[in-house]
Amino acid sequence: MQAGDLDKRVAFDSPVQADDGHGGIVEGFADDDVATKVWAKFLYLRGGETVQAARLAGTQPIVVTVRSTSASRLIDPTWRMRDIRSGEIFNIRSGPVPTDDRLYLEFTVEGGVAT
Repeated sequence: MQAGDLDKRVAFDSPVQADDGHGGIVEGFADDDVATKVWAKFLYLRGGETVQAARLAGTQPIVVTVRSTSASRLIDPTWRMRDIRSGEIFNIRSGPVPTDDRLYLEFTVEGGVAT
């Protein structure tokens, strides 16, 4: 993979819990200033019955590739991903899966869904 292939700027937000002030807990995601921000490559999945069904339901499965770092290896499906430019939010469905050369990690994410 060439460095220019990582052309999308994304942020991964970790889940957090906070006190709501009334004895309960509010679940959400970490603030933007603590998000893991990385450059990524998007590969939009096409074909296959599962992919076609997802597209008919208004979702888009994408394989996102990022560099393998100590911060990116902490990301798991409980987190969410945001496209920094567009603000679109993606659910992480699986990952991280290391590439054969172990230089990158791949996540399967889904856009067009509520987090």
